[in-house]
Amino acid sequence: MPEISRFFGITIAMYYNEHNPPHFHARYGSYKVEVEIRTLAVLAGSLPPRAMGMVVEWASNHQEALMENWNLAQTQDRLRSIHPLE
Repeated sequence: MPEISRFFGITIAMYYNEHNPPHFHARYGSYKVEVEIRTLAVLAGSLPPRAMGMVVEWASNHQEALMENWNLAQTQDRLRSIHPLE
């Protein structure tokens, strides 16, 4: 799973040829979550509240770049790194 960002111990990644709706994966320690890009709704899994808040903040700032990566992943193209949360 290609990593597209990393910040504060959180890893953001996206699979190639993944199922709809467009989403990304976040990992923090042993926690994992799938988040829909357009609505930022949790599709599966969970993170501790503080980590989840950072993921949502980061994703809300990068929804366009996430959708671009989603489209690249669907065509097996190389994904682009996205700036971390600062």
